Amino acid sequence: MKFQPDRSDAQTIRGYGPGWIAIEQEKFSHSLIISAQGLRQDWNCKRFEDLTPAHFAELAEIPAELVLFGSGARNRFVSPAWLQPLIAKGIGMETMDTQAACRTYNILAGEGRNVVAALLLE
Repeated sequence: MKFQPDRSDAQTIRGYGPGWIAIEQEKFSHSLIISAQGLRQDWNCKRFEDLTPAHFAELAEIPAELVLFGSGARNRFVSPAWLQPLIAKGIGMETMDTQAACRTYNILAGEGRNVVAALLLE
């Protein structure tokens, strides 16, 4: 059996560490939103405590089947009421620490899924 390397047109997270993420050849040290379809934008929050319902309403405006919320160095959950805009549009959301969200994003994006990652970098 011959193996072929996986190929994906989705942007890929190439590395991460405390306070940084590398997407393709670019390194970021601030919170951001990315999608398998090429979206890459700043996410205006520096700490988990700075998050508001408006941050999740912003995510609901991005066409996606699933949002991965990377909550920083550890897994933390926001109020379920903040997720109503996502629920109303039928968009699923999974919460995990940011490093796990990076790994999961790469797997799902590589499968061709319409996934968005909202990654909190503190």
